[in-house]
Amino acid sequence: MYTVDQTAAKRPAARKWLAAAAGLAIAVTGAISSAKAQDTIKVGILHSLSGTMAISETTLKDTMLFLIDEQNKKGGLLGKKLEAVVVDPASNWPLFAEKARELIAKDKVAAVFGCWTSVSRKSVLPVFKELNNILFYPVQYEGEESERNVFYTGAAPNQQAIPAVDYLMSKDGGEVKRWVLAGTDYVYPRTTNKILEAYLKSKGVKDEDIMVNYTPFGHSDWQTIVADIKKFGSAGKKTAVVSTINGDANVPFYKELGNQGIKATDIPVVAFSVGEEELAGLDTKPLVGHLAAWNYFESIKTPENAKFIKDWQAYTKNPKRTTNDPMEAHVIGFNMWVKAVEKVGTTDPDKVIDALPGITAPNLTGGTSTMLPNHHITKPVFVGEIRADGQFDVVWKSKGLVPGDAWSDYLPGSKDLESDWVKLKCGNYNTVTKKCGGSAS
Repeated sequence: MYTVDQTAAKRPAARKWLAAAAGLAIAVTGAISSAKAQDTIKVGILHSLSGTMAISETTLKDTMLFLIDEQNKKGGLLGKKLEAVVVDPASNWPLFAEKARELIAKDKVAAVFGCWTSVSRKSVLPVFKELNNILFYPVQYEGEESERNVFYTGAAPNQQAIPAVDYLMSKDGGEVKRWVLAGTDYVYPRTTNKILEAYLKSKGVKDEDIMVNYTPFGHSDWQTIVADIKKFGSAGKKTAVVSTINGDANVPFYKELGNQGIKATDIPVVAFSVGEEELAGLDTKPLVGHLAAWNYFESIKTPENAKFIKDWQAYTKNPKRTTNDPMEAHVIGFNMWVKAVEKVGTTDPDKVIDALPGITAPNLTGGTSTMLPNHHITKPVFVGEIRADGQFDVVWKSKGLVPGDAWSDYLPGSKDLESDWVKLKCGNYNTVTKKCGGSAS
């Protein structure tokens, strides 16, 4: 630290010298700061750490910090350390866009790993397109989208919702005939249920055998709705609930099922947004036998998964810390990003985006996932039953890895669309009109 002689500072020549010295000091400091910034590769983490979605998203922030720490132990990336930049969009959908802009424009991150709800993803899409950065999105979603700047490592409907319904329709799944489609009121549940309604009707299910219900984020009073579900299931036909309820509303929903004595043997619930993390906060005994459909369960025994769980619990210093499906999606997405950056020798978004299709990464349940030209990945599908300890027993799995389909075959406006960012350079190419629908960049 410099000290200044106040007497000398009053003389004109000394003032000029001091000004020059101060300017030099500022320039040197700026150069050091700039050099320091260039010594690291910044990675953005955009997950809610407060609000209704914190129950699900906080662990994804921790997962990314763990993955970055592990990569730095291996020597970093391109000879530089990775530096996590964490922000909290607080389950506030417009704030997601503001925080995304801050990460890209101010913090100069090379890529962003984030979002859970589709409304948060839709909020940030214009920012990623405008500023040309990369988002890795790790959660199951409704499909009907393929953007050049986004890589979807969670499940599309054909990798979760459709297989779950097929299982419940089968003899092993109870030959379900009546369906309650219960969801949180936003784009993912509404679009997924639109696809499921079309799919169920294509299988001969009548309108009167489908009940649809939506509730707000954070909904807490489930007494009437659960009573309606119970009544709907008392018509003499095997009934199931397909749940796209998201966030902390799941806690009172499952509690009310228990309060009203609805057991899995009576009306099974198959959830698409409830995994080990959400169950950790519940008394799971009344929920035993209810189901979830995912592409990963912590209970699946493979060497890769055993090592991941051990390393994760060591990192968190918590031997009871659970793992879940969106965590695995971040593992796969992060490893794919690292491989693509190493392949092109730069974090330049355009080059990394072009390099990602065809990149592979091992998944934690055995096998290898591949990034497809439509920016979705191949994934195995599992249906699990809730155990008393909050883990899952796998009761069904796909024969192999299922390629993610960006556009549903069951919606009239989607069945003719194809996404291919390698050959067609388009996210919604119409195979009938032979034209790109306008989302290509």
